[in-house]
Amino acid sequence: MAHPTQLGFQDAASPVMEELLHFHDHALMIVLLISTLVLYIIIAMVSTKLTNKYILDSQEIEIVWTILPAVILVLIALPSLRILYLMDEINDPHLTIKAMGHQWYWSYEYTDYENLGFDSYMVPTQDLAPGQFRLLETDHRMVVPMESPVRVLVSAEDVLHSWAVPSLGIKMDAVPGRLNQTAFIASRPGVFYGQCSEICGANHSFMPIVVEAVPLEHFENWSSLMLEDA
Repeated sequence: MAHPTQLGFQDAASPVMEELLHFHDHALMIVLLISTLVLYIIIAMVSTKLTNKYILDSQEIEIVWTILPAVILVLIALPSLRILYLMDEINDPHLTIKAMGHQWYWSYEYTDYENLGFDSYMVPTQDLAPGQFRLLETDHRMVVPMESPVRVLVSAEDVLHSWAVPSLGIKMDAVPGRLNQTAFIASRPGVFYGQCSEICGANHSFMPIVVEAVPLEHFENWSSLMLEDA
């Protein structure tokens, strides 16, 4: 859960998000070193009156400042491609959930069960219970088992939406007539909040996403109760 004045990312709740945080720190350190070097060169060029004719016209320096950026780009690109393939990998999911975007709410269908599905609406401000978050809480949470691969099929009924949960490292466009898929593993129990990340109309800010990760035993009890109510 993000908090006011937060500058960094939310705490990772999935292995993919942990990899993304490591890559962010890796890339940020490279950017910091480059910025420091460029700032030092600018200060040195402005503050000194000395010039060196060998520096102004040097084949060796031109070779270095051509090869060095290429090496830096490779150091950034390789881990980036690795994470890209990890995010696209879906192996033997234990649970498949279809998330459908509507104006302006989400509906979820647990395709491994016969009649397990529900709509998820934002809880109005006047109906919030103590401790619930304004504009983020829903009347029905998407409950998933922790430490289990979960596949999410994402689509939309009317206009473009985007199903995004930052702490799980997920952001997938919901396109009418197209079925996209993504996957995640919740590495710890908790409640993780997200919002539609595609401007979808007047109530775009009022269709939050709440994913609740629970132990497998609790998930089985929850699914049994939902099926009984259905």
